[in-house]
Amino acid sequence: FDGFQKEAVQMVKPAKGTTTLAFIFKEGVMVAADSRASMGGYISSQSVKKIIEINPYMLGTMAGGAADCQFWHRNLGIKVHFSLSSSFLSVLMLRSVALSSFLLGPGLYYVDNEGGRLKGDRFSVGSGSPYAYGVLDSGYKFDMSVEEASELARRSIYHATFRDGASGGVASVYHVGPNGWKKLSGDDVGELHYHYYPVPPATAEQVMEEVAAE
Repeated sequence: FDGFQKEAVQMVKPAKGTTTLAFIFKEGVMVAADSRASMGGYISSQSVKKIIEINPYMLGTMAGGAADCQFWHRNLGIKVHFSLSSSFLSVLMLRSVALSSFLLGPGLYYVDNEGGRLKGDRFSVGSGSPYAYGVLDSGYKFDMSVEEASELARRSIYHATFRDGASGGVASVYHVGPNGWKKLSGDDVGELHYHYYPVPPATAEQVMEEVAAE
């Protein structure tokens, strides 16, 4: 019976994917995420809000079961010390999230589904995180400007969506500073592809050759 139960759980267990990230720099905290919801090879939505606005000074990103993450994030919508919120969240043992705030200086915490809590200066979570880390780690500097940091976050999310089929949709970027959070951009990753890798215009000779070949 135990073997059957384990197999049954695996059969109905949804295969999920996402890419979120956050990092601290001299101007505060930069937070970014994609917007695709998937179950295995099925894309159920391209417009999921994975960066949750908990209060004017606190953001959370979610990776895992969307309903679970949104429920517990909303229970943190009070203006308390940030480390207390992350401790409360770790006790609740929800899916992996990254929390950022600027109540008493910049803070960034990672909370996993086992209730573990880590404080750090940069995190990426989800199936696309290995690809996001590749860009983030190579381009990260503490003394970046807001514009440089937002571009690094946007580019990291884009490259993750390009390599990870479970990530996609829109790359949203937020900045958390002394006056609270602000959404900086929300770009379709398909359009970002041509921004980073523009297609060179075809010459007249190339067009003529293509027509002749047809």
